[in-house]
Amino acid sequence: MSSFASFIGGLSLLIAIILGALWVVNKIGHRKTNHQGRNALIALVVAFIFIGIGGGGDSTAKTNSDKASMSNSSSDASVTATKHAATTHKSAKRPTAKHKTATATTSRNSQVLKKLVSYTNHESAGPTQDYYWQLGKSHTTGFKHLKSGDYHFASDSQGRAGTARAVLTYGEYADSRGSRQGSPLEPSSWPTTNPKVAISYAFTGRTYHGYLYNRSHSIGDSLLGAKSYTSENNFTTGTRPQNVGADQDGGMRYAEETAEAYWASNPNTSDTIKYETTPLYYHSETIPRGSIVDIKSSDGQINTAVAVINSAEGIKINYNTGSNNAKPIKSTGRRSSQATSTNSGHGYRNSTGSASHKTNATARSTTHSGTKSGQWTVAAAGMVYVSDSHKYYSQVTNPDNYTYESESAAQSSGATRASRGNQYARP
Repeated sequence: MSSFASFIGGLSLLIAIILGALWVVNKIGHRKTNHQGRNALIALVVAFIFIGIGGGGDSTAKTNSDKASMSNSSSDASVTATKHAATTHKSAKRPTAKHKTATATTSRNSQVLKKLVSYTNHESAGPTQDYYWQLGKSHTTGFKHLKSGDYHFASDSQGRAGTARAVLTYGEYADSRGSRQGSPLEPSSWPTTNPKVAISYAFTGRTYHGYLYNRSHSIGDSLLGAKSYTSENNFTTGTRPQNVGADQDGGMRYAEETAEAYWASNPNTSDTIKYETTPLYYHSETIPRGSIVDIKSSDGQINTAVAVINSAEGIKINYNTGSNNAKPIKSTGRRSSQATSTNSGHGYRNSTGSASHKTNATARSTTHSGTKSGQWTVAAAGMVYVSDSHKYYSQVTNPDNYTYESESAAQSSGATRASRGNQYARP
C-alpha cells in the first residue's frame, strides 16, 4: 500500500511540474493557459499528499517491523532466560550420588536406632537372640582420604565416641594373631561401678557370671592390632553380650568374624576391607544403645552391614549413667561364678580369670601337656581346653587362657564342644 501511494505521489508531482512549465511558457507567450497553473497546483498538492502517505506508511511499516523484531528478540531472550533458569533450578535440585548415599545412610541409622531403643528397653537380645542382626548391604562413607592401612577415630559434638573407620589389610590381621596388641582404653562416660552379675541367655540356655560391662572395641584388636588402642574414641561402654553375644560368636564378635573369615580364605591378599563402626546414641545419652558395623571388601566378596545390640537379658540399664537393676553376685571360685575381664573380649580370653578355674576341680590339670603344632597347641587324647563360656576345644593358640581338663570332666561341669572355631581355637 505504501509503495502504491508513493507511485501516485511521484506521478502527480511529475504532472504538476509539466503543467507548471506549460503555464509559465504560455504566460510568457501571452497565450491562454487553460487553467494550467491551477491544475499544476492541484497536482502538486496531490503529489505531496500521496508522497506523505507513502513515506508515513514506510515509516509505520518499518516501525511495526522493528517492534515485531524487538518483540521476537525479547521473547527469545525471555525463553532463553526461562530455560536457563529452569535448567539451573533443576540442576540445583538434582542430588548428587554422594548426597543420596548420605541421606540413605542417615535414614537407615535412624530406623535402626528406633529398633535398638525398643530392644534395649525390653532388655532383649534381638531377633537372632545373639545380640545382632543383619541389615543388608553396607553403607560405607567417609573413606575418601583413607588409604590401605589408614584408620580414623573421632568423637561427636557431645564428646562421645563417634564413627570409627579403617581400611584393613591382611598384614594387620596376621600380626595381631595369638595375643593382645595393647590394653583397652577407658571410653568416655565409663560407669563409676561395674558389678559382677548373672546374665541368663535364652539362646544357649546358659548363665554368664562376670562383669556387666566391657571396654568394647569399635574396631577390634584382631583386625587392627596395635592401632586399635591409639584412641579412647575406638572404645564404648558395652555389655558383655554386646561384646561377644550369648555364645561368644555374636554381638560385635559376629562382625569381626565376618572379616576374619575373609582373611582366612584369602591369605596374603593385597585386597582391603573398609570397616566402619557407628555407635548409635538415643538423644543425649552417654552410652550407646548399640552400633552399626559396615563391612565391604575391595573385591566385593564382602558387602554387608550388621546391627549390634547393647543390652543384657533381664537387666534394666540406665544409658546415661550405666546404673542397672542387676543383683550383684560374689565370686565363689566355682565355674558358674567366674568373672571375666572387663576388657574388650573380642576373640580373646583373660588368663587371670582362667587361672582361678584351675584350682577348683579335681579332674583339671594346672599344666598344659598338649603338643605344639605351629602356632597351635593340640590337646592330648581325651583332653580339651575349656573357655569361660563353657565351650571346649581341641586346639588353641593361647592355652593359658583356657582350663585344661578331660573331656568327661568338661561335660560333667556343663561344658559343650564348640560348634565352630575361630583364629584362636578349634573344636
